[in-house]
Amino acid sequence: MLLPRLRVYISRQTLISFLNLLRLIRRKAQIVFPFFKMSAPDHQSSAPTPPPFDPTQPAVPISYPIKTLEELESRSYFESFHYPFNKSTVALQSGSPSLSLPDRPRMIVCHDMAGGYGDDKWIQGGTNPNAYAIWHWYLIDIFIYFSHSLVTLPPPCWTNTAHKHGVKVLGTFITEWDEGKLICNKLLSTKESAEMYAELLAELAVALGFDGWLINMEVELKPDQIPNLKAFVSHLTQTMHSSAPGSLVIWYDSVTTDGKLDWQNQLNEKNKPFFDICDGIFMNYTWKQNYPRLSADVAGDRKYDVYMGIDVFGRGSFGGGQWNTSVALDVLKKDDVSTAIFAPGWIYETNQPPNFQIAQNHWWSLVEKSWGVVQIYPKVLPFYTNFDQGYGYHVSVDGGQVSDASWCNISSQGLQPFLEFSGNATPDGIQVHADFNEASYSGGGNITFKGNLEDGDNFSTRLFQGDVLLGDLPLQLTYSVKSDNNSRLGLHLNFSSTLNERKSVLLVNWNLNQFSSKFDKVIMTRQLGNPGTPPGWVIQECSIGMNGYRLTEIHALCYRSKPEFDERRPKSISEEGTQNSTEYYAVLGHISIKTSGQNSDFPPSDSWLVEGEYIKWTTGPEGSKSVSLKITWKLKDGNDYPSTNYNIYVEKLAQGALGHPGAAPERVHEYLGSARVEAFYVDDLAVPSGTSNIKFIVQVCGTDGSNQKLDDSPVFLLEAAALANEL
Repeated sequence: MLLPRLRVYISRQTLISFLNLLRLIRRKAQIVFPFFKMSAPDHQSSAPTPPPFDPTQPAVPISYPIKTLEELESRSYFESFHYPFNKSTVALQSGSPSLSLPDRPRMIVCHDMAGGYGDDKWIQGGTNPNAYAIWHWYLIDIFIYFSHSLVTLPPPCWTNTAHKHGVKVLGTFITEWDEGKLICNKLLSTKESAEMYAELLAELAVALGFDGWLINMEVELKPDQIPNLKAFVSHLTQTMHSSAPGSLVIWYDSVTTDGKLDWQNQLNEKNKPFFDICDGIFMNYTWKQNYPRLSADVAGDRKYDVYMGIDVFGRGSFGGGQWNTSVALDVLKKDDVSTAIFAPGWIYETNQPPNFQIAQNHWWSLVEKSWGVVQIYPKVLPFYTNFDQGYGYHVSVDGGQVSDASWCNISSQGLQPFLEFSGNATPDGIQVHADFNEASYSGGGNITFKGNLEDGDNFSTRLFQGDVLLGDLPLQLTYSVKSDNNSRLGLHLNFSSTLNERKSVLLVNWNLNQFSSKFDKVIMTRQLGNPGTPPGWVIQECSIGMNGYRLTEIHALCYRSKPEFDERRPKSISEEGTQNSTEYYAVLGHISIKTSGQNSDFPPSDSWLVEGEYIKWTTGPEGSKSVSLKITWKLKDGNDYPSTNYNIYVEKLAQGALGHPGAAPERVHEYLGSARVEAFYVDDLAVPSGTSNIKFIVQVCGTDGSNQKLDDSPVFLLEAAALANEL
């Protein structure tokens, strides 16, 4: 526990020197006073020792690193029970055929938190509603998952969500301390050995769906090992490029070409040979003010491949990091080089006030002010978001709550809005924030608009910046709203033509005359009369024809309808006597934008082959029973379905219920979770006595946010009575 705590406050260079001194003292003490070691008391714990982790055995799927070269070389990871669950299934959303990085200053965010693999290791989701997450993806080009294990494999939740936002994801290969020297002795023993391990790393990245590697050789090396180190880096880069176009290998500024562990903090002759054979260099973070400019001069036309490090914890970083991170960013922006922000989880780990949500939004707003937006979306259609941030206190599907359990799963993030941080907003204005307590239309979050708004006034705020070229087919736009009193919520869209002609279109469901002079076009939305929509939610829909234009911005617009004309819905008890109030409250549940040819067409249930594996029954106290199993599904014709999201439910059928729905009690569909691969592990599911069959339902979710009806979804039927009786 000491090492992680020290790392928070002490720079890497100082920590390495300190630990080497401790090791030397310990070795000397054991030579001079050998009885200290031999006579140490043997403290026996009364708690049973847990069995060692066996990745081949069925268990709740987790992400984990590879810790030894032997494990890497054996390819045993691919024999793990957990391997299929660790695959990312979301392709990088680039919006263009080219997967190359943009020709401008870029931003790397390197996530390093408490050794990695915390709440994010639970692939099917954890239970911590306060888990760490990042949602300012529009400020990031490359995301690196970092830990101090030899081979850090990014949990798929990060890759899925980053790819959804157009951000590339890298794993980390690191050697450090004395153990790292031993690893390098084997890794770099021959050129063939170095290239073999490079190919194994490339194989892992391609198989798991992430985009490359950060290479951090944080050890002293012998000069004669450097040629094989170069072969390792070069071959890894070439193999990644040929196996996964658009992939990246980034070198960390650590060991130099003479084998010394000597952080240069700038690009120079001691680290440029590594830079020349890969896709970029992540500079150490204790650079001086003139180093970015000097590094840009050395890099020449590759200056944007130089990522100057900034440690958010500070630890000698230029500007001090923390709330002054933008001090360093301003220098890098001026000198026209890229940046690599290390450990932005500082906000979370140090409990910055007043709470994580507000502190995180505040900190990233300072980054945006300094660096600017680097990602835009939507870039392709269909476009769908439910504003989910990957954790919460409930889960909803199509407006109905299916779970009231606390949860976290970064894979569940919707496309994140570009919300502006309001700071100390006056109580007279409208405050906009992501909300996890209010009932959601989909997932576990929504956007809430709350404050005061006078009649005749309106309030507009940015949601998304995009670039979608529209064709002949009209846009079909749908969004869900829940509001109080006469509060209304519309959407304001900006378009741009190839001739740079700009048009603004407002979508509202009331009082068009109020806005006719302020927008180029005002469209009246239709309220969908869906009998399955839960009370409170209103679904608005409209079509827009904008052939040849690009959709560039989406804004929310808050306004009020006039009480005397607002007779389209009955007043609630809470609204009586409040018609003259300026209080405003509305919730935006989701936005869906697609063309008429992009409706989801779900395969019928009998098109799927659904199977159960590793079925294990357990008997507990007083005859209680539970079952664990892995459920898999695939289309019988062998084709891949484009969905990357499935909701999993279970229905426990009593004796006589199967085949006799009329005589059965009310059906209860229990929500178990969601899957991003075509597999789900059910762990220790309680089976009530009298249950004859257990029906597992796999609800297919469309890319446009639609969901297959449960009665039409593929199922796996497990005979409970016969198998349980064998126990």
